[in-house]
Amino acid sequence: MKINLKIWRQANPSQSGQFINYTVQVNPDMSFLETLDVLNEQLIKTNQPPIEFDNDCREGICGSCGLMINGIAHGTEKQTAVCQLYMRTFKEEDTIVVEPWRAKAFPVIKDLVVDRSALDRIIGAGGYISIHTGAAPDANTIPVAKAKSDRAFDYATCIGCGACVAACPNASASLFTAAKISHLALLPQGEPERKLRVKKMSEQMAKEGFGDCSNHGECEAVCPKGISIDAIAMMRREYLKAMF
Repeated sequence: MKINLKIWRQANPSQSGQFINYTVQVNPDMSFLETLDVLNEQLIKTNQPPIEFDNDCREGICGSCGLMINGIAHGTEKQTAVCQLYMRTFKEEDTIVVEPWRAKAFPVIKDLVVDRSALDRIIGAGGYISIHTGAAPDANTIPVAKAKSDRAFDYATCIGCGACVAACPNASASLFTAAKISHLALLPQGEPERKLRVKKMSEQMAKEGFGDCSNHGECEAVCPKGISIDAIAMMRREYLKAMF
């Protein structure tokens, strides 16, 4: 099938970018990243610079393949990362607009690649549990209610792709941060650092230049793991408890 691609090209952070049009022949069973691979092969054969884009696992696990597809983070398919988006989703001679994440806290490095290290710094501020080294305890040593363990697992599935930031009109990282705070707050292992964690991570989120949450719900709509904005409500409660 023939597909028209309108892709953002930007040589480096200091230069302005622009959309460039390309045409590529693809198999409907190809993933979107494989389509970019085919296009890059064409560009290399004609001595043109290939398109830079992030990818690693290509199984919806690592969260590195974030792209805006026709104005929607990860594309139109629900709970699907770009690497799991197949070309059979589109029609013959469709024009697909491909952009990088757009957020102040995610500066463009080159083409479709953005710097998402701000999310790493939020995790570094407190998204972990400090423990003494040694043998891991048995899994059933500390009982956890099933309802809590299920919620904690749902929040822990966040892959840190940044789609929530890209989709939010305020470029807020609240869903990402809330998922990391809430899944630890629900478990007894996260209790000792519970108050300090939410304060430090919330402060780091603001420091990185992310916007505030205004309950648009776009983050939940595009999250490839379907994480609920209930996590944000829990983060706010945790923050109030920690402060007062």
